Amino acid sequence: MSAKILIVDDEANTLASLSRAFRLAGHEAVVCDNAARALELAQAQPFDLILSDVVMPKRDGLSLLEDLKNAEVATPVVMMSGQAHIEMAVRATRLGALDFLEKPLTTEKLLVTVENAMKLTRLEAENRDLRMRVGKHTMVWSGETMRRVMAQVERVAASETRVCIYGETGTGKELVARTVHEKSHRASGPFVTLNCAAVPAELIESELFGHEKGSFTGAAQRHSGKFEQAHRGTLFLDEIGDMPVAMQAKLLRVLEEGELERIGSDKPTKVDVRVVVATHRNLEQLVDNGGFRRDLYHRVVVFPLTLPPLRERCEDLPALVEHFARQVSTQNGWKPVPFSSEAIRALKEYGWPGNIRELRNVVERLLLLAGDAVSAEDVRMALPATPNGGGAQMRADGGAGPLAQRVLAFEREAVLAELERHGRHITQTAKALGLERSHLYKKCQQLGIDLQNLPARD
Repeated sequence: MSAKILIVDDEANTLASLSRAFRLAGHEAVVCDNAARALELAQAQPFDLILSDVVMPKRDGLSLLEDLKNAEVATPVVMMSGQAHIEMAVRATRLGALDFLEKPLTTEKLLVTVENAMKLTRLEAENRDLRMRVGKHTMVWSGETMRRVMAQVERVAASETRVCIYGETGTGKELVARTVHEKSHRASGPFVTLNCAAVPAELIESELFGHEKGSFTGAAQRHSGKFEQAHRGTLFLDEIGDMPVAMQAKLLRVLEEGELERIGSDKPTKVDVRVVVATHRNLEQLVDNGGFRRDLYHRVVVFPLTLPPLRERCEDLPALVEHFARQVSTQNGWKPVPFSSEAIRALKEYGWPGNIRELRNVVERLLLLAGDAVSAEDVRMALPATPNGGGAQMRADGGAGPLAQRVLAFEREAVLAELERHGRHITQTAKALGLERSHLYKKCQQLGIDLQNLPARD
């Protein structure tokens, strides 16, 4: 695997010989003759390795190490010197240097060092990814409906084609995006996510593109945005339909040019990122209504994938229940509890407005309620009081049922009424209810309100 390496040395001959050796080995080399410029380069673009001399005029290599650490540049650094001694090596290591090489350097030693640095970086990324995924859901299916979807995933994953994943909340859009990443040639790179609906409009630019120290109130340190974090990997933009229109124009530029500018900087940063997006909304309708840019639509909706809701793939439910039961039991150290056939049948009869996410929560609830086996009666106790027919409707009569159920029913009616009053405009509805837009989405999910397919009201 080729690497992008920044070489820092005040001797022109050393820069020339090292850069030539790396380029002959298939790597990309960028040269620099002073520490101040090296810091600028390391902040402006991603490198796989920084190779720096220790003894240089003005600021030496050890000072550069400190500057990189203070600027939160995570690129591994290897120091080199023709005047090496043990104290210097110890100090470099304490400042975070990956290795310390003594001049003169052999080509073989240099290439081995680069290879080791790449392996370490890759292992650290894999460990972070594994830690993040502990306890997370994995793709589980057994029926024909999802088999067709996953066949499309396999086909598109091998390409660089941009993918747009459509589906109701809780259908597993992020899992599909991760599967696209893991089956692509970018699998060894990072997988970075951003939920566009959960980030306030005033902060989304910083989250995507990053910012420089002091660029706005509260910007105490330089921050790398999601695009830089996803360099040579995949960036998953969930709920792309909720991105502010003003931000859409800036996203379009990055997709077209492959470079961005952090807030507070006028220097472009090159990024190599595959973008996968998802939404529960109808993007074509948003385009027609002026809520989504047409040019951006054609950039991100190159290969659309539609995930079916759980109620349309009930053949997968037994496998999903088994998977979640095993997962929850393992996480909590519980003894495995079987589900009776009657319990599975009762689960299939429910409408699952919250889809797979709701199913997992119900399975965990059932394992807490059950004795030696989960029964149909356990299922009836764990599910909402009135089943959602075809999707499930919560009990709407305030005069019956437990207090918690009555409160939920009242909240559901209040939210639906405001949505209808404001023409189903999410931002206006959230404002009328005194909620943040992201909180309204969460509340609708909790109440079983499908914002994409709202029920007709009398």
